[in-house]
Formats: sequence, C-alpha cells, structure tokens
Amino acid sequence: MVSKNVVVKNKSGLHARPASELARTAMKCNSDVTIKVGERKINPKSILNLMAAAIKCGTEITVECTGDTEVEDLNAIVSSIENGLGE
Repeated sequence: MVSKNVVVKNKSGLHARPASELARTAMKCNSDVTIKVGERKINPKSILNLMAAAIKCGTEITVECTGDTEVEDLNAIVSSIENGLGE
C-alpha cells in the first residue's frame, strides 16, 4: 500500500464536475483506491460517494492505493487533484 496526503484546491470543493473527473480517473486504476477524510473512508470510483462526502476547498485528504499498479495509480490521482480536477 502507498498513500499520500493532498489538499483539495477547487474553490467549491468536490461538487459534481470535479467529483466526476476524480471518479473517472479512479475508475482507470487497476489497484484498490481509497480516499480518507478524517475517519471516513470513501471509494473514489463512485461519484455519489465523493459528492456525499462533501469535501470542501482546503480539506486535506489521504489517497491510498493497494495493488499491482499502486504507485502509478496514486500518482495519477494525486496529480489530478493537484491540477484542479479539470477546473
């Protein structure tokens, strides 16, 4: 397992459009991906789970990946978040 902390930079947090972009990126991953917000664990491959988490701008989240392509998957997801998820 590999993990990394990252801060959500989108002004309005993970609303529909960035949540959709994050879910799309996560679905391409072959490893198991989990996002931790405080004590909550979220499956980022589900846009509904991401939106229900109500992650706001400035929130620090932990991205965890476990599997054969964990390092590549972690880098892809963290890069996507750091680049604003298409916004």
